[in-house]
Amino acid sequence: MIKKLLSFILFLTVYSLAGAQSLQSPSEFLGYKLGTHFTFHSRIAEYFRYVAQNSKNVKLLQYGITNEGRPLMTMFIGSEENINRLDAIRKYNLSLAGLEKSPAINNPPVIVWLSYNVHGNEPSSSEAAMQALFDLADPANTRTQPWLKNTVVAIDPCLNPDGRDRYVNYYNQVGDMIPDASNASREHTEPWPGGRVNHYYFDLNRDWAWQVQKETQARVGLFNQWLPQIHVDFHEQGYNSPYYFAPAAEPFHRVITSWQREFQTTIGKNNAKYFDQNGWMYFTREEFDLLYPSYGDTYPLYNGSIGMTYEQGGISGGLAVLTKSGDTLTLADRIEHHLSNSLSTVEIASLNAQKVLAEYKKFFDDSRTNPSGEYKTYVVKNENKDKIAALAKLLDRNNIQYAFGLNKPVLSGYNYFTAKSEPFNITADDMVINAYQPKSVLLNVLFEPKTFVADSNTYDITAWSLPYAYGLKAYGVKESIKGIETNYTHTTEAPMDATKAYAYVGGWQSIEDVKFLAALLKKGVKVRYAENAFETSGKKFSAGSLIITKAGNSRSDFDQVVVQTANMFGRRLVPLNSGFVDKGADIGSKEVHFISKPRVMLLSNEGTNSEAMGEIWHFFEQQIGYPVTLVRYQDMGRVKLADFDVLIVPDGNYNELPADKLQAWVRDGGKLIVMGDAIGQLGDKKGFAAVKKDKKDEKDESKTKKVQEVRIYSEREHEALRSTVPGAIYRMKLDNSHPLGFGLPNYYYTLKLDDNIYELLGDNGWNVGTIKKDAYVAGFVGQKSKAKIADGMLLGVQNLGRGTVVYMVDDPLFREFWENGKLLFSNAVFMVGQ
Repeated sequence: MIKKLLSFILFLTVYSLAGAQSLQSPSEFLGYKLGTHFTFHSRIAEYFRYVAQNSKNVKLLQYGITNEGRPLMTMFIGSEENINRLDAIRKYNLSLAGLEKSPAINNPPVIVWLSYNVHGNEPSSSEAAMQALFDLADPANTRTQPWLKNTVVAIDPCLNPDGRDRYVNYYNQVGDMIPDASNASREHTEPWPGGRVNHYYFDLNRDWAWQVQKETQARVGLFNQWLPQIHVDFHEQGYNSPYYFAPAAEPFHRVITSWQREFQTTIGKNNAKYFDQNGWMYFTREEFDLLYPSYGDTYPLYNGSIGMTYEQGGISGGLAVLTKSGDTLTLADRIEHHLSNSLSTVEIASLNAQKVLAEYKKFFDDSRTNPSGEYKTYVVKNENKDKIAALAKLLDRNNIQYAFGLNKPVLSGYNYFTAKSEPFNITADDMVINAYQPKSVLLNVLFEPKTFVADSNTYDITAWSLPYAYGLKAYGVKESIKGIETNYTHTTEAPMDATKAYAYVGGWQSIEDVKFLAALLKKGVKVRYAENAFETSGKKFSAGSLIITKAGNSRSDFDQVVVQTANMFGRRLVPLNSGFVDKGADIGSKEVHFISKPRVMLLSNEGTNSEAMGEIWHFFEQQIGYPVTLVRYQDMGRVKLADFDVLIVPDGNYNELPADKLQAWVRDGGKLIVMGDAIGQLGDKKGFAAVKKDKKDEKDESKTKKVQEVRIYSEREHEALRSTVPGAIYRMKLDNSHPLGFGLPNYYYTLKLDDNIYELLGDNGWNVGTIKKDAYVAGFVGQKSKAKIADGMLLGVQNLGRGTVVYMVDDPLFREFWENGKLLFSNAVFMVGQ
């Protein structure tokens, strides 16, 4: 009897242990079969937490939160042994990269990082992420468990929860009870702005290097704490396309190693094996190139990973959609394809773990001892401490090492701004970035003056060099030079003490000054600016300098408020005891203009380019903290424009802008800022001076010759490139005596995304930013477009009655990494027309 009882107890114990190890699949947990519904992010997060609580071979980490309060999380999956020593694995992995000192560990695993759903309306990958997690964590899965002995897998189920839920909410509201596969059905058409973008309408897949957005800062911060050997970014493309996976398309950036190219092909062939077995369609080596450094495939590549994009056909596909081939593509199909490649990638990593780790170490060994690129040191002149600080912040986020100063006599280097090799000095305040460091590949990509493009058929911009983006004079030096100071505190201003002053004078040279002005205006402090340079108290002040006078600010706490606000933003103000200046206009002169507190309206919704509009929205709310009212374009007819001082019309495709209403408002004193393609839609309206520069007629003989040319069908894509500008840098001549150019030199590097250029304004306007035919600096520009971008206006201000119209042809806030454009845009908002 006792033996039978012991046997029964033993049976119950074994049964209980077996049950404890059993995991619910996503379908069991959610209560519906995966692929029959779109899952809200909250439920995805719940499933990941459930697995974390019921499995010994996983560890869940919440690494951030979105703008709308949704969690960002990554699950690490491995053998129980590896999960128990997870931080030791992380530190050892960084030691291979030379970024950490850590003792060796036995049987170090390869790290595979799988990132899903960076574009919210490409939702099948988050569904697949749940199934991939289950298949990897399930102890009963005999296929996957052996991989975890030498592989740690990180799964980020959704990089853009806000965008995803925007899509899922819409679909669940309009989707039919039985999915309608007809592509004419409304369930296959999203409303503006769509789920692709995040809360501020940013494309998070273009933000890896710049880390402007909250989600990216958290995610890339975690990524750089690990630096995995393999990273996959899961996407969707149009539903009529089959599946795309590595190897990628040309152009490849030339710093990408032969091993990275080779192993992309190895992974691709393993993916293809399973697709072939199932008869699924796919393609490789087309469309998705590896050049622009801020993608989810290129950024990891430049950081030592095998970075790849996987693209499943399916955008706007809903739960089922009829493709042009007559087949019905379902969400379940899309999930199955993503799942197959998720597991296939882990499998091939496990099979090649030792080789992958060895090549990873070699990548970083070469970076530290034999860096790629022509220049072995970059010297950035510290002529604007705020811009240097902003650049340092970006380098810190990317773990790029830098130092300051040498006081070395004369060196020779490539001057970015003159495009010549010439002598220069390094002072104690100059930033020195030596390329002999772990992150040298990324450093060289971000700083190269001209990016070599082997194939011009690229997917994104082709120029981004940071000295141009930040407006900082820099030199590329072919020898290795190391700075002497890594402490950055010497550039920080000491706090001011409150004093009694007639007036305070502050600079106007960076976005930090804009933040300071915005804060003062919100506190009700009246501020002025100097139209021209002046000297007083032994100091020189440039045009645009902020002047805060006691006169007009009749408050007992005037000095305390001004000084405390200055300290809050690290501003060093100069107190004046008199309004009488030594040179230039006195403080009470008509050349010192009052800055009215502007009431700003931003046009939004249908008609506007959501990403362009989002940049401006984010700039006001998150960059300078100044209020902006978002008004729908379709509500323009009922809005009382007199309630606003500034109206910003972002790039967009508007059916009909109310030109007469806008013109009347401007004539009454309003300020209209028109950007991008919106300019062309006002340019033909009476009263608006901007006229797009038409292409000059070709000579009759060249026309005849063109007609006689034989066009080759197979070359049609490259023929089309002759009229494209996929992001190129041009040097603009800037009239910095005009308020639109305050705080900038007499030139400005603009990022052109098209070949739009406008005729010079007539007598009723100012051509603040112009370019000549030799203004090209870097990036690919088609032959026809290059000929067109010459001798015209890119920045203009038109006087119209008592108001002004500001024309900004190029986007000064492009993805908000173009740091120098932030002051230019702020001038348009706060300085022009005062």
